[in-house]
Amino acid sequence: MNNLPAITGWTWLKRGASLFRQQPAALTTLLFANILVSILISSVPLLGAMIAVILIPSFSMAFMQACLMIDSGQRVTPAVALTGFRKPLVGQLCKIGLIYLGVSLVLTVIARFVISDQFWEQVAAQSSTGTPAQVQGSDIFALFMFIVVNAMTLIALCFAPPLTHWQKMPPFKAVFYSFFAVVRSARVFIVLLMAWFGLFFAICFVFTLLLGGSSVARVAIMWLIFLFMLLLQCSMYIGYREIFGKPQDGVAAEGKVSLDK
Repeated sequence: MNNLPAITGWTWLKRGASLFRQQPAALTTLLFANILVSILISSVPLLGAMIAVILIPSFSMAFMQACLMIDSGQRVTPAVALTGFRKPLVGQLCKIGLIYLGVSLVLTVIARFVISDQFWEQVAAQSSTGTPAQVQGSDIFALFMFIVVNAMTLIALCFAPPLTHWQKMPPFKAVFYSFFAVVRSARVFIVLLMAWFGLFFAICFVFTLLLGGSSVARVAIMWLIFLFMLLLQCSMYIGYREIFGKPQDGVAAEGKVSLDK
């Protein structure tokens, strides 16, 4: 894992955009398929939401495999959606998913202590009655920090599924290497996320200026959200390739830095 300059984050974002432009329809279809399945699973009473979190690594592995196929000049087929659900890989990825779930539960408990009960009550009242919520600035800041920490945690674990699949690592070892790979390249990921957020809000601002608060603007922004989700996923693949080497036939490319050192 070589030390990378911070500007590499911007390079990853540009290369991710280039990767997406090669087969946008296939990646968009894969995203909607994953969202639909996640919604259906989450709708199951009691355990549905937890199962959906546990399956996040399986869903993300489908995107990683699709990006590898595009990077290798292959056409992405619908079968790629099942990449993370085939045996024995699905069992390994579910173990990583349990780590996702554990981290999410811990962060949720912390959020309940940091953010006041009045905030949650007013948000619930607003969703049911439409009454504008009167919330304190400290609660807004705490909620924002919770979202940031949650996103950073997901980013820190994002390489665990491909390490398990392509490097044949055990789940806990993959989580370890993923976490420290992201921490060691933290400045790269900070630049990547800042550029990603900056572009997103800049384009949203332009849409708002041109279209106002119309339904067309809301639809355009919704599509923009999907587009930027795919852009970030493609950039994560570029980051994996940069740090661990491009996978070839299920293993990392020759010349990659040994992870056992």
